[in-house]
Amino acid sequence: MAGEMLFRNARIVTAGAIVEGAVAVEAGAIAEVGATAAAEGLDLAGDFLIPGLIELHTDQLEAHYRPRPGVFWNPMAAIQAHDAQLASSGITTVFDALRIGSDVEMPGMADHVDVLLGAIEKASAEDRLRADHKVHLRCELPAHDVVAHFERFYRLPAVRMASVMDHTPGQRQYQTIEKFRQYYKERMRFSDAEMDAFIADRHQEQARYSDKHRRAILKLGHEAGLTFASHDDATPEHVAESVEDGVRIAEFPTTVVAARTSHEAGLAVLMGAPNVVRGGSHSGNVSAIALAEAGVLDVLSSDYIPFALLQAAFLLPQQVASVSLPQAIAMVTATPARAVGLADRGEIATGRRADLVRVRLIDGTPVVKGVWRQGERVG
Repeated sequence: MAGEMLFRNARIVTAGAIVEGAVAVEAGAIAEVGATAAAEGLDLAGDFLIPGLIELHTDQLEAHYRPRPGVFWNPMAAIQAHDAQLASSGITTVFDALRIGSDVEMPGMADHVDVLLGAIEKASAEDRLRADHKVHLRCELPAHDVVAHFERFYRLPAVRMASVMDHTPGQRQYQTIEKFRQYYKERMRFSDAEMDAFIADRHQEQARYSDKHRRAILKLGHEAGLTFASHDDATPEHVAESVEDGVRIAEFPTTVVAARTSHEAGLAVLMGAPNVVRGGSHSGNVSAIALAEAGVLDVLSSDYIPFALLQAAFLLPQQVASVSLPQAIAMVTATPARAVGLADRGEIATGRRADLVRVRLIDGTPVVKGVWRQGERVG
């Protein structure tokens, strides 16, 4: 076995098994995967070698850019800090989720998205980033200006995915008004009267805008070749609408029935890795572990904790007997790659990109010991 770079003495997590052996890399791609011992190369001392993680929905760039209400960080510093956190968590491909559609918290949302998209493009062009960054537009359908925002950004080369969302209280993520009230009243520091008015406004906006905005965004996005995700589907009717609309990913279904219906219809069911680590949803909806036990969990996303993606992949087989480690690793590598049409990565197999992560388990917790993107060490 020869190559410009050789990883030996590794536990290689392939699509269907864990193989002890070596991986050769040439010209940024995997040249050979072998079960025999190699005499030379980087000795991984029995550590796991897994594909680079693929993250489809993380809000963390926005968190770095706006670390406190009213505080906006230098966008280039924000993207670099975000990128470093991703790489140290084993993430080599990321779809940075940027929300479009203004609200009371962010009345000038599109201008901030423009700043962040510019930072991503500039940082990528100047080779500042460790991970491969693409963009996921999160479209809040009841927002009055969401279509105008979408038209402003959807043709940009970095934009590869969009999700259609509706966070109106009393449905989907917030299936009861009380759940919505609990979350937003403290966050927005509203009085009871202000909270009542806020909820009434959200219902009026949904009735006025959501359906027509959904139709317009789906039409434009499909024409541009974007991958679409639904968001917080709760009922078979929600799923039927997603299927009719050509959606490929079901993000965070809130019930077992919605997840099962989505999975059976061929949608990739995506749940939050923090849900696995915590043992349940922070919103009180269905747990990712319950969906894994039902055999209808396809993809994990780090959502709001980047390291949770790797942590959940190693934790899930301990929690669910029917899920093997290769199957759990596929949920953060091969399956998300297929869902968004990235056929060149996501598996340790000949010809795939040499996006690789060396992982050691210490007291049951994965520790990232090295990260390579296209054969170049980035972490």
